[in-house]
Amino acid sequence: MRSVGILVTEHVRVFDYAVAAEVWGLDRTDRGVPAFDLRTCGPRGPALPMGPGVTCVPDHGLDGLDECDLVVVPGVQDPARPVHPDVVAALRAAHGRGATVASLCSGAFLLAAAGLLDGRKATAHWLDAEQLARRHPEVTVDPDVLFVGDGTVWTSAGVAAGIDLCLHLVRRDHGAAAAAEIARTMVTAPFRPGGQAQFITRPVPTGRGTSDSLTGLRERMLDDLAHPWTVPELANLAHMSERSFARRFVQTTGDTPLQWLLTQRVLAAQHLLEVSDLPIAAIAGRCGFSTPLTLRHHFTRHVGLPPRDYRLAFGRRPEAEQDRPKAEQDRTAR
Repeated sequence: MRSVGILVTEHVRVFDYAVAAEVWGLDRTDRGVPAFDLRTCGPRGPALPMGPGVTCVPDHGLDGLDECDLVVVPGVQDPARPVHPDVVAALRAAHGRGATVASLCSGAFLLAAAGLLDGRKATAHWLDAEQLARRHPEVTVDPDVLFVGDGTVWTSAGVAAGIDLCLHLVRRDHGAAAAAEIARTMVTAPFRPGGQAQFITRPVPTGRGTSDSLTGLRERMLDDLAHPWTVPELANLAHMSERSFARRFVQTTGDTPLQWLLTQRVLAAQHLLEVSDLPIAAIAGRCGFSTPLTLRHHFTRHVGLPPRDYRLAFGRRPEAEQDRPKAEQDRTAR
């Protein structure tokens, strides 16, 4: 992967374009990074509008992709816009001759339009994932991962996840040292664990919302997440049979009682990891998990990161905590 082409069309996302240009467009040979031939390729004609106040004049036409080992497809502002047939043909031709094709953010819609994602797993920004799955049912859309691919076709989630994919492609073809050096000069992590789930906004549980016959009971559950709630106990408090209670709960929340409760417990733990210095064991107990190991299992499955890593990434750590010896920090975080 020495020749890299960025495919630009109208209304390309400026950040996505800049990420690819930053990774492959700077000369870092003095720092041990291979030299890359980066070219910007797009339809011939006038300057292409990008973001507000920004235009781009490609230095090559679409035929410039013919000699590229890697084709990077930045996201577009409006994924619903039809893709020009010439762009579709260029993507198919590049993939057909063996080039790696990688999309950033909503660039996945261009790959899907070209048929390159048929029968494959793909991702996009979590705000666009549902639309991608609806418009292209032949694509298996995973909204939780930062990037996914099978070696020749890659897609990434939104914004910063494009950096993750670009660095992964460098790591794959040129080694971890080259990717780490590029990441260092970009002042970013060479590899981020987890997936998009950790970045999706989730409300802190409050129990407030649309009122129904079970609203008061749900509020009671949220007020005492540490209590080992059971369906028989909840049904008794609701003055219903277990079967009627379970059916009514699903009708009003979309989840079974225990699944809803588990989600609320994970959300509460997520909030405490962000805003408190409580030990992991204390958070587990406060949120209704029998052990820290149980919390870790369910938290990792829902969020994509174990509790300790989530706290390191998103928690508010005071200066005193940062200055403590790492071994002591590790003991506290477990």
